[in-house]
Amino acid sequence: MTTILYMGSALLAFALAAATTPLIGRLAARVGMLDIPGGRRNHPRPIPRPGGLSIAIAFGLTIAAFWLVDRFTGGPFLIPEEVRSPRFTTTALAALLGMTVGFIDDAFELRARWQFLGLAIVSAIVIGAGIRIDFIDDPLGSGLIQLVTPVAVAFTFFWIVGMNVALNFIDGLDGLAAGVAAIAAATLGAIALLPQVSEPFVAWMAFTLAGATIGFLLFNFHPARLFMGSTGVVFVGTMLAVLSIFGTAKVAAALLVLGVPIIDTFYVLVRRVFQRQPPFAPDRGHFHHRLLDVGLTHPQAVLIIYALTLGFGALAFVTTGRTQVFAFAGAVVLFGVAVVVLAQRTTKAKELDPALYADEADRV
Repeated sequence: MTTILYMGSALLAFALAAATTPLIGRLAARVGMLDIPGGRRNHPRPIPRPGGLSIAIAFGLTIAAFWLVDRFTGGPFLIPEEVRSPRFTTTALAALLGMTVGFIDDAFELRARWQFLGLAIVSAIVIGAGIRIDFIDDPLGSGLIQLVTPVAVAFTFFWIVGMNVALNFIDGLDGLAAGVAAIAAATLGAIALLPQVSEPFVAWMAFTLAGATIGFLLFNFHPARLFMGSTGVVFVGTMLAVLSIFGTAKVAAALLVLGVPIIDTFYVLVRRVFQRQPPFAPDRGHFHHRLLDVGLTHPQAVLIIYALTLGFGALAFVTTGRTQVFAFAGAVVLFGVAVVVLAQRTTKAKELDPALYADEADRV
């Protein structure tokens, strides 16, 4: 029964996202929510910005449809008892907050400081609703470390905001953020089904999120017909952060499976600080830009990062929390070496084509 629920939810969310995404695109064009080419925006034509709204709509409609069927039948029919959870309300709150903050950004094109304030508000409300990281895996042992309340609150705040910032930073190529998010959601869903984790509610939410994101990706892969926008980024980022918090075993797993955007964000922020640039100032120094600069095409760069994410996801699935932490630490080192090597090639690319770097920026 749970298998039917997971597969049915993922497929329905996929179909709804595939059906609603073009409608969202037309509506966005009608009200003028478009990314206009020019400056650092080098796409050939105006493209609807809040395309990720279809992910949120498909996700919400799917969950609502299953709940309504069970409500009308008077008991567990499509949703087995073991999948039901009181955390549904807090999950729905987090999803709604993420979608709302992202949509406001897409509507008014807020500056980075106001985007960060919006993420801080989302995090504060989610924490106030009782979603916190109270335990983490002990990297030096096989047990758990309990966090005192102030540390738990600070760590959870950093986790939710950081997840959104990392996903936002990687949203610089068509289909990149959506594809990475879909892989991460599917991986978290699979991990939630492991006997040592046993979180069927999280699996249901994660598989539904993956299905909706893949349905949107049909229109977002290069050349994109819609952008994910802050609506999609903050909605998906908040959901991934919250779902990974439910169950201590998934925080380390999420850290690993989202290793590419998280580590990329870390190195970008460190570089900007050392260069005395604002932390959220846009530039052309992200990992996906480095891949383009060494001669890869847009789809090739995206597919390589997909492959890395799949590899990290597989590693997260077959390892435990302690091993996942060490694997992530190793990935940080290897990623740093790769960035240095690619940066050398980027210097040569800049010398060959200076015009490409005249306005160093990306969509962050």
